[in-house]
Amino acid sequence: MNKKDLWVGLNERARKGLTPRNYKSGTLGQRIAESGVDAGELTASRSKTELKKVWIPGVEIFSRETHPQRHRGSFCELARQSEGILGKIKLWPRQWSAARMFANSAKGFHIHPPSIPADTTAEKWLRRLFVAQLQNYSLRPYDREQWDIMFFLQGRAEVFLRDVRAGLPARSMRFFADGDNHRSRNNVGVVIPPGVAHAIRAEGSEDVVMVYGTSTTFQPEFEGRIASEIETAELPESWRKFLSS
Repeated sequence: MNKKDLWVGLNERARKGLTPRNYKSGTLGQRIAESGVDAGELTASRSKTELKKVWIPGVEIFSRETHPQRHRGSFCELARQSEGILGKIKLWPRQWSAARMFANSAKGFHIHPPSIPADTTAEKWLRRLFVAQLQNYSLRPYDREQWDIMFFLQGRAEVFLRDVRAGLPARSMRFFADGDNHRSRNNVGVVIPPGVAHAIRAEGSEDVVMVYGTSTTFQPEFEGRIASEIETAELPESWRKFLSS
């Protein structure tokens, strides 16, 4: 083998388009924003300074314990209204829904609009809620904007979050959550505030089944889409170019 050029056996066009894979794991902050991390790592490491720098304010990821019931199946609570994270942030859904994603499918980025008071600007209000008074949960207008609370019952899901709220740093979070049929530290609940775009991709050969609560009942005007072309099931542009070359 020619050690000076491992790829000498490829034609010139292929060699020019070739890129090496980066096997470096990166820091926790880099991985949560780029390659993704296990959800369980986020619930265990929330206090780390590095994580605080990349965490999207208002997002919550909390652990859930799955209890196996021998010869019968398993049992897992979703949440309790007055306890845990939801009790702490004083959020309880007005509507519960269920969704199924086929294996190897994805949901493009969804987003819901933040409710902004008429006597202030979006930037000032959102910085007050999520920077200056982040833990003053009573300020949050849950009844006037849609917050999502997600639970995964089956399969494995890759979750993507992107903060596009006015006045806040643009941050991304990417993590993997397990359904209750896979007992692991990645059995979690996820809280997503309005103004944070979210997408989900089914991992592996199983359908993903999820239950989610919303702080308001369904309102069509609250449903926005950003970069959701993946739901059309078309091949990526780079694939189409390569196949036609």
